[in-house]
Amino acid sequence: MKSTARLLQTLVVMAAIGQMPSAWAAAAISEDDLRPHIEILASDAFEGREPGTEGERKTLEYLQAQWKKAGLKAAARDGSWLEPVAMVRRVPVQSSASYHSGKDRLRLSNEDIVLIGLEANSETAAMPTIFVGYGVNAQGEVVADVRDKAVFMLSDRADFLPEKLLSSRSRREALANKGAAAVIAVSGEQFEFTAIKRQFQSRPIRLDSNIGHAPIEGAVSSNYMVALVTAAGGDWDKLRLAAKAPDYAGQLLNSTASFKVETGINRFNSHNIIGKIKGRKSGSGTVMFMGHWDHLGICRPEGAADRICNGAVDNASGMAVLTEVARSLSRGKHDRDIVFVGTTGEESGLLGAKAYAAAPTVPLDSIKVLLNVDTIAIAPRGAKVSIIGRGTTPLDGVIENVARKLGRTIEPSTEANAFLERQDGWAFTQKGVPALMVGGSFADPELLQSFLDSDYHGPDDEAGSAIELGGAAEDASLHVELGKYFASNRKFSGTDKAKGAGE
Repeated sequence: MKSTARLLQTLVVMAAIGQMPSAWAAAAISEDDLRPHIEILASDAFEGREPGTEGERKTLEYLQAQWKKAGLKAAARDGSWLEPVAMVRRVPVQSSASYHSGKDRLRLSNEDIVLIGLEANSETAAMPTIFVGYGVNAQGEVVADVRDKAVFMLSDRADFLPEKLLSSRSRREALANKGAAAVIAVSGEQFEFTAIKRQFQSRPIRLDSNIGHAPIEGAVSSNYMVALVTAAGGDWDKLRLAAKAPDYAGQLLNSTASFKVETGINRFNSHNIIGKIKGRKSGSGTVMFMGHWDHLGICRPEGAADRICNGAVDNASGMAVLTEVARSLSRGKHDRDIVFVGTTGEESGLLGAKAYAAAPTVPLDSIKVLLNVDTIAIAPRGAKVSIIGRGTTPLDGVIENVARKLGRTIEPSTEANAFLERQDGWAFTQKGVPALMVGGSFADPELLQSFLDSDYHGPDDEAGSAIELGGAAEDASLHVELGKYFASNRKFSGTDKAKGAGE
């Protein structure tokens, strides 16, 4: 009994001076804390949590109840939990494309082209066609005058592309913002036409805004481009080779195009969910935790054995971690506000994050750090801590010091930055907010790839005893300590790199 009393007394003293043993600190959030949230959010009853469905309603209802129970206060703009995000779901119905070179009509098959319009019925007059290679040059500038033209752009990536313009989506947006009447991606070695076509036909969700979208968008196969360019007297192989130059300036294709596109359109409101722990010192800034609640919904056709993409790892696990981090942090007092945001539409292109970044509930320049939590249930206990966004902020040293105090080992490489654009924090990085993902799931490329090649975005990403929560529990405890650190004015000024780290 005396030894037990001495141990408890020692732990109390160590806690007071901030030197808790790492094993004790790591036990703050357990696998058993996380598992029930994942089992509920990834259950068939939630139908894969697709925005705009009954699955969304159930998801947000559950999260509101859990976040309130965890000690958060509703923090949307109107004082509720939910911030509306206007969305539109478009699906191609039918379309036709016709081309002329001089007085000659060029006849091409409609098998290898898919088109979708901003409006239900889109019809264009004949317009010049232009091939723009990868769309932008090494400086990130659109390579040619594309206004009022039908623009064909390679969907593959090139080594010279700036990091923020690696994705074909970002390059399509750049071309649309320069006035392109149609932006059509050309499939290649990295992205096959069948995969791109499937994306267009899968009722994709977008923000209900014309910003960043051409009136007509679509995709064609490389064989289609061979036929189009050859019929107009050109050489596709030479064009494609020329486009590899970082200073490629585009080329008109000696043809005109006109399109007639019918599109099915459904407009609706989805929602971000926002909660807050009020800080003691008004005006000292905000610490933000973020994760997406959505997944792919009913993702298989009628008759399939399992039609639901449940999204247990991606990202019911992240929402479980946010909920338990909120519960832990709400027990203490903090200088800064701590805001929790569950985003919608991440799977459709970071839509909820982009909507929040465009109309934030707190000033973006008040956010001292944003920690995004996504796909966290992959690594076992003892995994190294990786940082997605390493080198993009001055906070790496701070995070590493906090992690080491919990007995965690650091993964120093920047390999995880390959996922920088594929997570919600990217919408904030682009606006100068220090946004990072921290944890073990992205520290082991082979382990991560194993998940991406198997259960990822499929019906087998389900909750169950086999799901790995050891690393997720450790990462959850790490996020608690990071939240405490960044929310303290004494430990973190918000302006220096690692001042006070380890205090």
